[in-house]
Amino acid sequence: MTDNPALTLYLAAPRGFCAGVDRAIKIVEMALQKWGAPVYVRHEIVHNRFVVEGLRAKGAVFVEELDECPPDRPVVFSAHGVPKSVPAEASRREMIAVDATCPLVTKVHNEAARHAEAGTQLIYIGHEGHPETIGTMGQLPPGEVLLVETVEDVARLDVRDPGRLALITQTTLSVDDTAEIAAALKARFPAIQVPAHDDICYATTNRQAAVKAMAPQIDALLVIGAPNSSNSKRLVEVGRAAGCSYSMLVQRAADIDWRALQGIRAVGVTAGASAPEVLVNEVIAAFRDRYAVTVEQVETAVEAIEFKVPRILRAPVESA
Repeated sequence: MTDNPALTLYLAAPRGFCAGVDRAIKIVEMALQKWGAPVYVRHEIVHNRFVVEGLRAKGAVFVEELDECPPDRPVVFSAHGVPKSVPAEASRREMIAVDATCPLVTKVHNEAARHAEAGTQLIYIGHEGHPETIGTMGQLPPGEVLLVETVEDVARLDVRDPGRLALITQTTLSVDDTAEIAAALKARFPAIQVPAHDDICYATTNRQAAVKAMAPQIDALLVIGAPNSSNSKRLVEVGRAAGCSYSMLVQRAADIDWRALQGIRAVGVTAGASAPEVLVNEVIAAFRDRYAVTVEQVETAVEAIEFKVPRILRAPVESA
């Protein structure tokens, strides 16, 4: 018998790792197995401190720029993608480079290249300064990709030819916010070409849908993720927009503000696409220490997508 107050934890499903994140982590681990430590990684492989520290303990060295990497050690490009200049420089330096860019980000890069070949200027919905934005805009020369972050930005756009425009987006945006910006672009530039399928990735869409589904049942939402994780921050925003006024980002259980949860009897828990399930279990355990917990899962989709690792890692290790 326990005197702890009763509380229901609603777990979003799907949550946590997506196929692109899982692939990127495997790539670093396989590179370490194949070439030994150290293996250099340009930028955080995914935006999660727990994951990064775990890989660092195995021998990964995280750097921000390629010139921090010695030419005689392998370098892995993060899941967010890199500008074209980065692999070009790695090739010039004759480095072993492994691309861990999420295939769904690569799809956007390929869309950009196809439009550029046709002489079409691109408008990119994304967050300025985010690695994915930098990587995608860096696929083409300056001026060929125009960035918009808000509906207000649409009115300020200065395009080369209103009749020759195409839209691409960051893969980790709010579905609803992006639809609003896309509608504003379509209203101002009726001839703009839009992707046949949404550039926002399946994992981002599914995790946002799960939060919307459980929002009416909960008094508070905890999103497990990093403060520099775009998709995690969007989940917080989606929760608030769906009516859950207490919607907070936590990196792990130690970050939970228990005083703010006093009197609450239903809490939703989800995790961004770069947050491992071990951190979800840690949060559940922390609640069990303080409450008589009932766990219910809110499932809105089943994910079975898996991406292959690069061929260079599937090949046998060459003898010295």
